[in-house]
Amino acid sequence: MRQPKIFTTIQSYSWQLFAGDLLAGATVAMVALPLSLAIAIASGAAPEKGIVTAIVGGFLISLFGGSRVQIGGPTGAFIVVVFGVIAQHGYDGLVLATLMAGIILLVGGYFRAGNLIAFVPEAVVNGFTIGIGVIIATSQLKDFLGLAVDKVPADFIEKIPMLWHARETFSPATIAIAFVTLVLIVLLRRVAPRFPGLIVAVGVGSALVAFMSLPVDTLGSRFGELPSQLPWPQLPDLSPSRIIELLPSAFIIAFLAAVESLLSAMVTDKMIDGSHRPNAELSAQGIANIASALFTGLPATGAIARTATNIKAGGKTPVAGIVHAAVILLVMLLAAPLASYLAMPALAALLILTAWNMTEPHKWGEYARGRKSDLMLLLLTLVLTVVVDLTVAIGIGVSVGLALRLSRRKAVESDWLPPER
Repeated sequence: MRQPKIFTTIQSYSWQLFAGDLLAGATVAMVALPLSLAIAIASGAAPEKGIVTAIVGGFLISLFGGSRVQIGGPTGAFIVVVFGVIAQHGYDGLVLATLMAGIILLVGGYFRAGNLIAFVPEAVVNGFTIGIGVIIATSQLKDFLGLAVDKVPADFIEKIPMLWHARETFSPATIAIAFVTLVLIVLLRRVAPRFPGLIVAVGVGSALVAFMSLPVDTLGSRFGELPSQLPWPQLPDLSPSRIIELLPSAFIIAFLAAVESLLSAMVTDKMIDGSHRPNAELSAQGIANIASALFTGLPATGAIARTATNIKAGGKTPVAGIVHAAVILLVMLLAAPLASYLAMPALAALLILTAWNMTEPHKWGEYARGRKSDLMLLLLTLVLTVVVDLTVAIGIGVSVGLALRLSRRKAVESDWLPPER
């Protein structure tokens, strides 16, 4: 079924539901705002690209999606891919790859490919997710510690020695702001989980920098003032040679968007005791990514952390996601200059904690106690993601995982013996 969930929920909608969705949407917006900025910066893009993606992608994923409470926007899982595409093909190349990924997702939704998520081995998903978490965390060490490094290389093997050689250039003021932000985020999550602690923690860390005139980089000092309006839609370069060149990147973006959004929807189903429409979700990702590309934004997908925040804040229908996008748009229109005061170590602390949560450390024991073959597949995918390339990791991981699944099936079949008669 490809019908958007909003068509179902709107039939019994009420003012009481709207009040809950309004509060939840505003709460999620306060969480999504600093995250969107941080993800865009970590991806090698201008910070406003994260805001544009949260507004355009978030709105359309909620409007056309197959989940009641899914919140969409830029996510940490895309940082590695986006950074690589921008480094190799430029930002205009990323826009074209995102546009093509949206078309691929639309085709997938039309042909009901949403159920194919079941064929991706869980160990592969866990492996590349942990690998992405490791890459994100190490990419933020420069800003977290205030190291004097002009440009951190994308390659993990080159990055670690460079950061180690620059260890004596750390800034005590930068580290202090990063730790204050980190502690505040963790504390507020435990004391008031429904409170938008992310923006409060980042705001407190940034305010300390401003009021104490600390020698710490801010969003404004590095990128200038954010624009206070959305860009006009425009088509990227659609030359055949450019399309062929970026097709592999488009497939990886489409794959990641599909996997993350459908996994998020599956987790959400357990939280709300509901059921999502996978093919509607794929179609929504397609529409959202096409629109995000036209507005020169980043790839968009369903975000597990923001969706969980939405549920905890009382969101019941897709209207909460639409409100979340509208609130971020209002902030952009009315308060964009204030974002220039956000401190880079505060945003780095936010992303490092996000990376830690992505690795799901509470499940490590479960992985270790599981099948040895699954654990080896997870570690293989993780190492390939960090050391080689996400594309290679997914390709090899899925191939090995499917081979293992077939071998287990044959082993079960070979245990059967005909009865004696």
